[in-house]
Amino acid sequence: MGQALFWGAIAGIALLLGAVVGLYVPMPKKLTGFIMAFGTGVLIGAASFELLGKIDIQEGYSYVIFGFLIGATLFTSLEFIISKKGGKERKRSKEKKEEHSGMAIFIGSIMDSIPESVIIGVSLIKSNTVSWVIVLAIFISNFPEALSSSVGLRKDGYTRKKILFLWTIVFILTTLSSLFGFVVFKELNGLYMYMVSGLAAGGIIAMVASTMMPEAFEEGGPIVGLLSALGVLCSYILSIGII
Repeated sequence: MGQALFWGAIAGIALLLGAVVGLYVPMPKKLTGFIMAFGTGVLIGAASFELLGKIDIQEGYSYVIFGFLIGATLFTSLEFIISKKGGKERKRSKEKKEEHSGMAIFIGSIMDSIPESVIIGVSLIKSNTVSWVIVLAIFISNFPEALSSSVGLRKDGYTRKKILFLWTIVFILTTLSSLFGFVVFKELNGLYMYMVSGLAAGGIIAMVASTMMPEAFEEGGPIVGLLSALGVLCSYILSIGII
């Protein structure tokens, strides 16, 4: 359980780092887009190579497919709700031109971060050691998410204290989510673990496609395609243990 908390905190600390940088350190928008593009690629690779790639083809594929469809559908449904409440541009660093809700942004950030952290705990069950690919992917994606959101909230009039408080809560929740994933899913048999992996993969793919990719391209331009590809390659190298 200690490992689950520790690695959940390592991945989640990027939220606080991103918020601090966004509030106190001027950073070019292009650089933010580049980081987000690379993180998108790493997340796609983690979903593909770690969550979907390591299954028993004879028994587990149907559970993975079912879980994937549920995860993608669930995230998309929640995204519709959050968007209607004013949280659809939670990752944007620009000032919002339309009405939005601080609570919707907060809930949306939790919706993005917690499921990813649950998978850290699940990965500890599957292999008795942490998946470096998943931790790296979540860390890299959390940093620009918190950075962009914090800059946007600051432009909309939120105080630095309130923004940091928000991200501290998300950090605590993501850390505890890793422990939750380890404790709750520890008793599941292998087949249901496949379904959990598929659910996480579906949610991650739906999330990066609807939130991270648009922001990365908007800020970074066409080169983000190459950076995303390099992120996928990085995930592949880590997953096969070259380094």
